[in-house]
Amino acid sequence: MARINCPRCVRPQKQCLCKLIPSLKSNTRVWILQHPSEQKHALNTARFVALGLCDCQLQVAEDFAALKDKLATNGSYLLFPHAEAKAVETLPLGEVKQLIVLDGTWRKAKLLLHLNPWLAALPKLSLTVEHASRYRLRKAPNAQSLSTIEAVVACLSVLEPDTDFSPLLNPFEALIEGQISAMGQKIYKKNYQ
Repeated sequence: MARINCPRCVRPQKQCLCKLIPSLKSNTRVWILQHPSEQKHALNTARFVALGLCDCQLQVAEDFAALKDKLATNGSYLLFPHAEAKAVETLPLGEVKQLIVLDGTWRKAKLLLHLNPWLAALPKLSLTVEHASRYRLRKAPNAQSLSTIEAVVACLSVLEPDTDFSPLLNPFEALIEGQISAMGQKIYKKNYQ
C-alpha cells in the first residue's frame, strides 16, 4: 500500500507539518533556485520557506535562463559566500529587493552557478553566522554552513529587522526532531554526534 503524503508539505500524512508553517510577509522577494536532486529529499527545507513566506518563489531546474530577465535586475542579490560578497549587515535597509538563494549541496550549488553564469555575475551577499546550524542530521563542511531555511531566516532578519522571521524555523525544528526520534538516540549519537 502506498504511503499517503500531504499535498501541501509533501510529508507523510501522519507527519504533516502544515500546522507549524506560518504565513509571513516580507518586503524582500525571495527566489529559491533548487537543484532537482533536492526536490524529493526527505529533509527539504526550501519547501518550508516557499510555503511560509508569502513572497517566495521556488523554482526547480539546472538551467534558469528563463528567469534571467526577472532576476538579473537592480536590487537582486545572490546569497552565496564569495570573496567579493558583501556582508548583509553592511547594506542599507531596503537595498535588497530580491534575494536569490541556491538550494542543494555545496557541490550542486556551485554547479548551478557554473551552468548559469549570469547568476554568478550578480552581486553576492554573505552572512555572519553567529550560531552553529540546527541541522543536526547533515554533516556540514564547516560551522558556518546553514540549511537553506536557516540562511533565509538569518538574512531576512538583517534585511528587515522589524519583522520576526523565526516562525519559519518551526516546521524545520519539528522535522529534525521527528527524524531523530524515528532513528532513535543510539543511532543518532553514533552517526551525528
